[in-house]
Amino acid sequence: MIIARLTSINLTLWLAVVLFHSCNTDQGGEHGFNLVDPNATPETKALYRNLKSLSGHHILFGHQDALAYGVGRRDNKNSFSDVKDITGAFPAIYGWDIGHISCKSNIDSIPFPMMIELIKQGYERGGVITISWHELHPKPGKELWSQEPSPAKVLPGGVLHDEFRNKLLLVGDFFDQLRDNNGNPIPVIFRPWHEHNGDWFWWGTHNSSEQEFIDLWRYTVHFLRDTLHIHHLLYAFSPDRSRMASVHDHMDFLYAYPGDDYVDILGFDNYWDVGLLDFASSGIAREIQDSLFILSLRTLVETAEQRNKIAALTETGLDMLHEHDWFTSRILYPVMNDSVARRIAYVLVWRNAWKDHFFAPYPGHPSEKDFIDFYSSPFVLFEHDLPPMYR
Repeated sequence: MIIARLTSINLTLWLAVVLFHSCNTDQGGEHGFNLVDPNATPETKALYRNLKSLSGHHILFGHQDALAYGVGRRDNKNSFSDVKDITGAFPAIYGWDIGHISCKSNIDSIPFPMMIELIKQGYERGGVITISWHELHPKPGKELWSQEPSPAKVLPGGVLHDEFRNKLLLVGDFFDQLRDNNGNPIPVIFRPWHEHNGDWFWWGTHNSSEQEFIDLWRYTVHFLRDTLHIHHLLYAFSPDRSRMASVHDHMDFLYAYPGDDYVDILGFDNYWDVGLLDFASSGIAREIQDSLFILSLRTLVETAEQRNKIAALTETGLDMLHEHDWFTSRILYPVMNDSVARRIAYVLVWRNAWKDHFFAPYPGHPSEKDFIDFYSSPFVLFEHDLPPMYR
C-alpha cells in the first residue's frame, strides 16, 4: 500500500527556527559540542548539530540493509525497500555493515561496490548513513565469534597487528570511496566494536579486558582519523542491553567506555525489552518489559546528555514481528509519551533478509497497517521529512 503524507507548513517553519537557533546560541566548542574529530568536514559537523537539534522533537527511523534487498527479493542489480513499498517513503537512516572488508561482499552478501552505490543514492536524497563492522577475527581461519583472546594481539606489538592494520587500511579505503557527485566525502555514523559487553564477538568480554577494549577503540579512531585522515565520521558507542545488570545504573552503559574524546553518539542495542521471545517466555510480564524498556532509554539519555553526546537506539526490533502492533505499542507511544526517553535521536531496526528473519514489515504482512500508523505520526521522521541534514 502506498500512501501520501502531508508535511505541515508550521512544522517546517518550526524546524527552520530550531536549526537557526542552534547555530547561533551554542556555547562550548565550535558549535556547542566537541566532536571526536576536530577536523571533521562541515557536512559532518552539520549532521551532528542537526541530529542534536531534532532530538526531543522527533526520532528518525532507520532500517538495516534497507536498499539491498527485501523479503523474498534479492537482485544485486536493483535496489529494494520493503519500507518504501508500504509507506511510499524511504527510511531516514540507512544502516550498512562492512564486515568481511577483505572480501568481495560483506557479511550480509552485499557486494561492496553495490553498497557504495546505494549509500550514495541514499545520501543524495538527504538520508543519514550509519555503518557497523561485524569483522572476522583477524587470525586467518577464525570466525567473528571466535573465543580466543584477541584485542591485545591486534594492537601495536601484538602478533596479529599487521593483519589488523591491513583491515583498517581497507576500511579507510572504503570510507574514502564514499563521495557525492561533487567529490565531497559523505558523512557516516561509524559504529565499530558494538555489543562489546557481550561474549559473542571476538572483541567481547570472553576475549578482552575492559582496558584492552578501550585500547582497541582508541587505536581504531587514531588510525582512521590521524593516520588515514578520514574526517567524515561520527563515532557511535553501543553496548548491548541484555548484558546490563540494571537499567538504572549509568555505569552499565559505560562499561569499557573509551572516554568523551572518543565518542560522538552514545547508543545501545536493545532487543531484550521489546518482545524478544526468550525474555517473554521467562515469565516477565508485558508491563514490566515495557517499563524496563523506557527506564533503559531514560538512563541512556541521561548518561549521554551528561557528556553532551547524542543518545540513540542503535539497534532494536522484533524478529518476524509476531506482535502485529509492535511499532506503535512497543516503540512509538511509549517513547513519544516519555519526556526523557523521547530525546533519543534515532531508532534503527535490523534487516529484512527472508520470511523467517525480518524486522520491518513487508507487503502483505499483518503488521503493515500498524507500521503505516507508526509512519504517519509527526513524531517519526522518514527520509522525505528530514530538513537539510548537511547544512
